[in-house]
Amino acid sequence: MDLGLRGKTAIICAASRGLGRACALALAEAGVDLVITGRDFGALNAAASDIAAATGVNVRVAPGDITTPEGRAVALALCPEPDILINNAGGPPPGDFRDFTDDAWHAALNANMLTPIALIRAVIDPMITRGFGRIVNITSASVKSPISNIGLSNGARAGLTGFVAGLARDVARHNVTINNLLPGPFDTDRLRATARAAAVRAGRNVEDEIAARAAQNPARRIGRPAEFGAACAFLCSTQAGYIVGQNLLLDGGAFNATM
Repeated sequence: MDLGLRGKTAIICAASRGLGRACALALAEAGVDLVITGRDFGALNAAASDIAAATGVNVRVAPGDITTPEGRAVALALCPEPDILINNAGGPPPGDFRDFTDDAWHAALNANMLTPIALIRAVIDPMITRGFGRIVNITSASVKSPISNIGLSNGARAGLTGFVAGLARDVARHNVTINNLLPGPFDTDRLRATARAAAVRAGRNVEDEIAARAAQNPARRIGRPAEFGAACAFLCSTQAGYIVGQNLLLDGGAFNATM
């Protein structure tokens, strides 16, 4: 399927690895020129080189912390009026909510709610003027099914979800869509890090720990980042203009519900 995106531009946050990188590659394969952000300059440059070599599109890097005004300014200076914005940032640490300080809450809200809103605010009016825009927020399956030990993430991401639900309906008539992608377990560095810690506690190796998690999923496997990237690219396509304000869950069926 031709996604109708060739020649368009995108800012993709936290794209040096994992799901952000998968989204960047999928959009590049559709012919989108990219600005990718990340804090690890070496990994960011490597991702840009690999994606450009594989697809032939123009990939520029915006090194820095996207959760800071300075980091956002770098990305927006390179691409002030993107056609596509992919919001993405690492989740806050787990823990007992009784131990979360005000600073921890402020950091979580800044990274997983206020930063995406700031970027949306910066790019949405030019999208409206052009009559095309696609904004995808990478959130978490915990938005649908909260996980008790990641209260910081549950709260911040739910706030973003509520904000998007209202705004998406206001701008849809301009062919500007805003949707959220909710990942479950995917084979990323983050999953492997958490699996490694769990494996140590359980006295087994990482691959066995991941296999045990996969066995609990209705799909009997862990998600592949390329699958996530493909879903993101479709939401950004010209064919997806009637998908508005949705929370698309990619979890292999782990969330059990009729709707």
